[in-house]
Amino acid sequence: MIGAIIGDIAGSRFEFNNTNDYNFEFFHKDCSYTDDTICTVAVADAILRGVSYKDSILYWCRKYPRPMGAYGGSFSRWLQSDDPQPYNSFGNGAAMRVSPCGWAFKDEAQTLRAALASAAPTHNHIEGLIGASTVARAIFKLRTMSYPSFCDGEIYDFVESTYGENWSKDVPARGVFDETCRGCVPLAFFICHQSNSFEDAIRNAVWHGGDSDTLAAIVGSLAEARWGIPIEMQKMALNMLPQDMLKVVINFIQKFK
Repeated sequence: MIGAIIGDIAGSRFEFNNTNDYNFEFFHKDCSYTDDTICTVAVADAILRGVSYKDSILYWCRKYPRPMGAYGGSFSRWLQSDDPQPYNSFGNGAAMRVSPCGWAFKDEAQTLRAALASAAPTHNHIEGLIGASTVARAIFKLRTMSYPSFCDGEIYDFVESTYGENWSKDVPARGVFDETCRGCVPLAFFICHQSNSFEDAIRNAVWHGGDSDTLAAIVGSLAEARWGIPIEMQKMALNMLPQDMLKVVINFIQKFK
């Protein structure tokens, strides 16, 4: 899940002002965590405490009501509702927050159920559910493979089984702001497939543009399972989190890694 947090922070200052510089400064003073990190922490905390994903997401997002970049309009209305109900979202928020589900469970069936449950409070549209489950199952597969590689075709074929044989040809062009799961999730896999390290994957995601922080969060969650993350990069990202979020991340890592 740290990979998602790093991608979110690195891409945060470019969400509405995309960069053409692949060599951008990773942890610039203008970077911060956004709703992507808050929701990822909420999913991790739900798993740790054994509470519902809905209750945990509501708790954390209401605790941090004004993150950098703000919450999306429909999600904001859900947060402020007296009786929050799923609103059939097919946005990429289901996929950007799901990474803890890919690390916490011992088999793929549990991982799938957890991913669907984490998406359902808001993103109960079929594309939202598919996006969350595809990312979580891929993380599970990558972290449990004896030789995890996008290049050997296993993950590539896995995405094809979900999004069709033309998935890599239909990804949004550079700079296109696509907030949907159907647009963002295949693109995240495509970027990882074209990258050669965790840092390279994040840089490629941010450089690609569009919804840069969320795209980089999804890419980061996959890239962490594929390559791991340099320790110094982890430390720099975690130092940018509030203490209560940091505590959840550390407790999650200690329990599940």
